[in-house]
Amino acid sequence: MSGASVYGFQVRNIKGENVSLEQYRGKTLLIVNVASKCGFTPQYKGLEELYQKYSDRGLVILGFPCNQFGGQEPGTDAEIATFCETNFGVTFPMFGKIDVNGAGTAPVYKYLKSEAPGLLGTVVIKWNFTKFLVDKSGKVIKRYAPTDTPEAVGKDLEVVL
Repeated sequence: MSGASVYGFQVRNIKGENVSLEQYRGKTLLIVNVASKCGFTPQYKGLEELYQKYSDRGLVILGFPCNQFGGQEPGTDAEIATFCETNFGVTFPMFGKIDVNGAGTAPVYKYLKSEAPGLLGTVVIKWNFTKFLVDKSGKVIKRYAPTDTPEAVGKDLEVVL
């Protein structure tokens, strides 16, 4: 997968529509696996703040709900969308629930993990709110742990935007 970019992937948005990540060509992306019932769920607020602060400079945050960690995203896509809008005012693009590990791993996540392995070279996603920073050419440039706050990511955004 090395040498490709995120633009070659099709994903399903939270409304169930198939979309190409090609539409984000030329943008800086922060791709995050998210969950509504996680200890890190308050990061939605920080992610939305980043999106509001940097979207005019080309940042797009892509949220991918995932229920693989402690069953912390049990809702339907419609319930997830309502939760995010109601509780955190999320306006960045949200996508349909996916798997980020195992046999059913979404192809875009296979790519992200191969391009930016975690600690000690592991490719598995450890928990919700793992973040991948993708530059304007579609290349993965950094992986962040769930404990890395959106505010910490913001420092790197100043450099890549």
